[in-house]
Amino acid sequence: MATKDHRLAIETREGIGTTKAHALRSAGKIPAILYGHGSQTQHVAFEAKAFEELLHHGARNALITLTMSGKNSDTALVRDIQRDPVTRKVIHADLQRVSATEEVTTKLPVVTVGSALGVREFGGVLDVILHELEVAGPANKLPGEIEIDVTELGIHDHINAADIKLPQDFKMVTPPETVVVAVEPSKTAAQVEEAATVPVEQAEPEIIGEKPEEPAETAS
Repeated sequence: MATKDHRLAIETREGIGTTKAHALRSAGKIPAILYGHGSQTQHVAFEAKAFEELLHHGARNALITLTMSGKNSDTALVRDIQRDPVTRKVIHADLQRVSATEEVTTKLPVVTVGSALGVREFGGVLDVILHELEVAGPANKLPGEIEIDVTELGIHDHINAADIKLPQDFKMVTPPETVVVAVEPSKTAAQVEEAATVPVEQAEPEIIGEKPEEPAETAS
């Protein structure tokens, strides 16, 4: 469960547009918007280094306390991040105002725990089909990730969203029948298994002494 105190100092930015955004980034800051709770959308900015540090420590899916001029102003969740396609640095972010106990819906990363039976005993392959689960729960209790124990999964076994135990006060939003992880045979084993199920085509036996049919003559 997320218990860290994530704090981010923000400032109001004057003016919007590409030129202003470039200037902010050149100064080591990230342009962002802050919205929600029926309040007017604010155009804000914050230090890129501080934000990257927060993300590194799990704030991507956790409640962040925003401060302005040294005073607490809002609590918010990171809703969207845009990165430069080349450098992968954050170039813009969307923050949504939420209260600490407010129920929010968000996507959390899936992390598998343990070594699956079908992998360690039968050479199978663990396939994580869904890398994020959508859940709903109180903002101040959001876990950083959803752990799934795969220890008992054999070949062809799988875990659906409905099978996953969530922290108290949380509920699953992802459809219950959605397959999240599965164990499948390795490619070689699958090919052997498939070959074993293909019927072998047998040639018709030749009857000894039977004269083969001669082709009918064509009248000239």
